[in-house]
Amino acid sequence: MANDELRLLEKAVEKITAIAREFGLDFYDIFFEICPADILYTFGAYGMPTRYSHWTFGKAYHKMKTQYDYNLSRIYELVINSDPCYAFLLEGNSLIQNKLVIAHVLAHCDFFKNNVHFRRTARNMVESMAGAAERFRGYEMQYGKDKVESFLDAVISIEEHVDPRCFLNPKKNRKKEPEDTTYDDLWEIDQPNRENKSEDNVKFPESPQKDLLLFLMEHSRDLKDWQRDIISVIRQEMLYFWPQMETKVMNEGWATYWHLKIMRELDLVEDEALEFAKMHTGVVQASRFHLNPYLIGLKLYESIEKRWDQPGKEEKEKYKRAEGGGRNKIFEVRESENDISFLRNYLSKDLIEELDLYLYKKQGTEWKVVEKDWEVVRDVIVDSLTNCGFPYLVVEDGDYGKQGDLYLKHNYEGIELDVFYLEKTLPYVHQIWGRKIHIETVVDSKKVVFLYNGDKISKKFL
Repeated sequence: MANDELRLLEKAVEKITAIAREFGLDFYDIFFEICPADILYTFGAYGMPTRYSHWTFGKAYHKMKTQYDYNLSRIYELVINSDPCYAFLLEGNSLIQNKLVIAHVLAHCDFFKNNVHFRRTARNMVESMAGAAERFRGYEMQYGKDKVESFLDAVISIEEHVDPRCFLNPKKNRKKEPEDTTYDDLWEIDQPNRENKSEDNVKFPESPQKDLLLFLMEHSRDLKDWQRDIISVIRQEMLYFWPQMETKVMNEGWATYWHLKIMRELDLVEDEALEFAKMHTGVVQASRFHLNPYLIGLKLYESIEKRWDQPGKEEKEKYKRAEGGGRNKIFEVRESENDISFLRNYLSKDLIEELDLYLYKKQGTEWKVVEKDWEVVRDVIVDSLTNCGFPYLVVEDGDYGKQGDLYLKHNYEGIELDVFYLEKTLPYVHQIWGRKIHIETVVDSKKVVFLYNGDKISKKFL
């Protein structure tokens, strides 16, 4: 990029930042860097500028880069949730494209800083991932690349099974030591057999545990220190990325809402206005195959602002809602909601009809609309976001059969597990745990337990 273009871009950053602050956006300091496509798509595949090496990242890179090369998709920027924030702009963006991207980035950074679900994310994750990558390279040198990659394959296969709310009760499911109190003798009057209670009847864990990675890391008997470190790193990375997954619609909608507002405050000439309109239209274009989070999020924020700016008669009487509260309301929503509550609370009948949302499935050789009732459509969309769309599994028993077997249970809520994926994943769990793995689920409306004994998979219906 020529020096003149860089100076224009620097001035644009200053002006757009000032406008964003006037609108009330609050964000950490941001460092912008211009990157060629190869570098930006590497960052996009890895999810961060620096991370441990694994073949899945290479697979993601080639897919994204191929789509870019054939003009099927394009990453204009990548922004990192950290303090300070880092934003990487695609080399070759025009000045007006970069202006839109900068406005979009500022809103993302505001969301990272202020949304409650990001409050406990590590803001130094870039440095943490760099340190982990260096340690992993040391493990490859010491234990062999194939051995380390094989273990990474196993852990990554179940990386989504963490508990993002673990901080609410950090002592849950940990082994408890008995506590003596001054009144123990009185307590024993009512429970004379307390001393004789058999340890064999104590369940482990005492209650079902959602955080499978944490349980394996803490209680697997055969893991070496370097393997526990790998599990810990992947678990911490998933906890870091989880808020981004559970606020995808909100976050992208917020960034789209504000890049639209900010760009309208700039003095754009006709050619710039046309280029901006074309780029924005591409961002919010509806898809026939999936929900566009940029479009859905934008429409929801605009709807909320309008409803709180111009409340109807019923809203005024029932909720005592005054006019002109739209801007404050969307800032309140941005701070306290996630996608599930966002869509559940604000995806109205009017929006469902405006966005032409409905349910469809394949019947025979054709795809057909099967449901248009707005509440059913909304509920199905919300249900699909539960646990970020991943199956909800818990550790039911860590010493099943008193032989050290691991018994997992699928909290079935109408959606069956992919049996092919399940059967491919159980050997990985066995690799980490070192003993037989049982998993209870539902297939064809019947309870069934799959067992992997280290050699083959079997199943029995309950």
